[in-house]
Amino acid sequence: MSRHLEREIEKLKKKILALSAVVEESVRRSIRSIEERDTPLAASVVKTDAEIDEAEVDVEEECLKILALHQPVAIDLRFLVAVLKINNDLERIGDMAVNIAERAVFLNAQEKLDYPFNLHEMAERAQAMLRRSLDALINHDAALAQAVCAADDDVDALYVAVYELVRDGVRERLEHIDSLLNMLSVARALERIADHATNIAEDVIYMIEGEIVRHGVKDFKIPAAAQMDSPPQQSAE
Repeated sequence: MSRHLEREIEKLKKKILALSAVVEESVRRSIRSIEERDTPLAASVVKTDAEIDEAEVDVEEECLKILALHQPVAIDLRFLVAVLKINNDLERIGDMAVNIAERAVFLNAQEKLDYPFNLHEMAERAQAMLRRSLDALINHDAALAQAVCAADDDVDALYVAVYELVRDGVRERLEHIDSLLNMLSVARALERIADHATNIAEDVIYMIEGEIVRHGVKDFKIPAAAQMDSPPQQSAE
């Protein structure tokens, strides 16, 4: 790799990591806005979306410039392809955070529901998947990326449980239908965040190993040290 190409790739790494940090924080704040019924916090998430969109375009343009000027091969080419795809997933995760925040604005103005939704665990698991997929990217850790992919089934199961609660709630208490449907929309957004985290992890595996694993990664054996049986504890702010 030429020194100039090396500098350009390092610059691109900093850009994608900066975007990752903004997106991860946006997701965290959107979830807090529901848990703490904090409408101003939800509004701030919506405002951040323009910053994420701008950064996504910047990263894409940087990738295309490197491809055009340097015509990289092997691992460098795989890195650029992976970043282009991860960049898109990060922007979509930002959109999901906005979706959650918009639902929070509505829900915070309504009577608090007393249904046993397990959105907290679902949110923790989705955030853990996102965080660890980005850690796998930073550290070139294929085993960690495989663990992220394997964890997606747990989030899917939690989403199904929320769906069933909403279905039963609509039948029993029609007056809460709007709030229930908004809660289901939040759960769906969290499920989609987990899906995008899985996409990122699959692209990390491609970048490291040069193999496309979208249709078989869940059959991999995950090393014990990388397993995600439960979400990590959130650090105190």
